[in-house]
Amino acid sequence: MLAIDHTLLSEDLFNCHFCCNLSCCKGICCVEGDAGAPLEEEEVGIIEDNLDKIMPYLSAEGKEVVANIGTFDYDIDGNLVTPLINDRDCAFVYYENDVAKCAIEKAYTDKKIRFKKPISCHLYPIRIVKQGYYQSLKYHQWAVCQQAREEGKRLNISVFEFLLEPLERQYGKAWVKKVQAFLKTRQL
Repeated sequence: MLAIDHTLLSEDLFNCHFCCNLSCCKGICCVEGDAGAPLEEEEVGIIEDNLDKIMPYLSAEGKEVVANIGTFDYDIDGNLVTPLINDRDCAFVYYENDVAKCAIEKAYTDKKIRFKKPISCHLYPIRIVKQGYYQSLKYHQWAVCQQAREEGKRLNISVFEFLLEPLERQYGKAWVKKVQAFLKTRQL
């Protein structure tokens, strides 16, 4: 475990390979699972504030779920998560050529909103586990991501390298540079 500031980073982030391959997995991480994507409290407010700009990108089923449940739900542990369509697809999923994609991110790429998507989605397959004063970053190895592991190995891209953009979004450039500097000293 590597400690940088108030984060604990699993060695798997550097030793395991990963590179999403949507043509293979079809965005299954937005569909499979036992709950919606984890949400931070402030993200719920951001989504609610931008809902009128996100709604046009939702499927009919997603619109119905958001109308009936709202922009968030709770998982079995009482944590905030995105609501689900029939206990399966995230309510914010839409399909493009049989690939599950994020309506929030689509609104962002179309410059309708300034919020890309929930950080838990952007960071996946990293999961943040809060442990008192620290946040522990762990690699969630899920069977549906087997092709991503194979693609990452083929391209020699670690989980950490693949997720540089969302890690920088969450922790800042200085934090990422600290991790990279540590990794360089470790390789000498």
